[in-house]
Amino acid sequence: MSKVINTVIAGTGSYIPQNIISGNEFLNCTFFENGNRLEKETSEIIDKFSEITEIVERRYACPEQLSNHIGAKAAEKAIENAGIDKETLDYIIFCHNFGDIPLGSNRSDILPSLASKVKQQLGIQNPDCVAYDIIFGCPGWVQGSIQADYYIKSGDAKRVLVIGAETLSRIIDPHDRDSMIFSDGAGAVIFEAEEGEEKKGILAHKTETHAVNYANLLTMGKGSHPDETSGNYYLKMNGRKLYEFAVVQVPQVIKKAIDKAGLSVEDINIVFVHQANGKMDTAIMKRLFKLYGKDTVPENLVPMTISWLGNSSVATVPTLLDLVLKGQVEGYKVKAGDVAVFASVGAGMHINAFIHRF
Repeated sequence: MSKVINTVIAGTGSYIPQNIISGNEFLNCTFFENGNRLEKETSEIIDKFSEITEIVERRYACPEQLSNHIGAKAAEKAIENAGIDKETLDYIIFCHNFGDIPLGSNRSDILPSLASKVKQQLGIQNPDCVAYDIIFGCPGWVQGSIQADYYIKSGDAKRVLVIGAETLSRIIDPHDRDSMIFSDGAGAVIFEAEEGEEKKGILAHKTETHAVNYANLLTMGKGSHPDETSGNYYLKMNGRKLYEFAVVQVPQVIKKAIDKAGLSVEDINIVFVHQANGKMDTAIMKRLFKLYGKDTVPENLVPMTISWLGNSSVATVPTLLDLVLKGQVEGYKVKAGDVAVFASVGAGMHINAFIHRF
């Protein structure tokens, strides 16, 4: 049997900010919708939000930290975990959406690229280590991983570092209740070429962009407060429409990736899905199994961190992976031969998924 080049996970790392933000932190907020103040008590709004999203806490970066800083911390841990020489990295792909935003600024800095800033912090001298950014909404890290697979399968690279990091707390509207969803964090994974007689690592992937009818579900927009005069734009989303879109479309993309790998949903041992909304992820999984004619989702299939980490966009999936691999998500572990789904959905609207055999 001829040998094949596999794209395997060689190391993982994450950085979880220390600042824990509970629902009580928003009690003094005044929320508006369509220019009108919401009539319900703020405490009731917070409780209802937690019930719908399953988010109880979220994490914010320290005042002096930028996205590139926390991304570098996650990268350092991934390099250490992989036990490799950092100079052997062929690519550093940094996935984000807003670049570096200083606290209180609302202005984005993406020059040079965050990947270049991380390469500088890591002290990597090798000029053949190419560093660039991807802006692809919340599915950015998954898409960066797919690009890593292309590089490795083509023979162009042997090791690729893919980082997902974001400080969404710097770009949210304090008068928009949806802002309670978002958080800060970073995750990093090193993908490596491995020759073998059996296929493992990334087996297949699928990406779609639904822009014509859905690009406006996640956009930048003016503040919700009617007296807002700063001119700043904030992260805005149509939560209800986004939920409906994701529950219908994401399962179909995941199924296409599973089918492309020549597998069935019964072959999947664990699912690392973007942590956007607890109930939405549950609905996505139910719909996925329905596509295979099954009425129930197996227990302990989908690890979740949404309740205590919130939605850190591109960082949710690599952070979740790192925590599971290091035994920090109770009830979940991965062993050799297990097959995992990695999937995400977000601004664009983009959906993607890849299948990986450990």
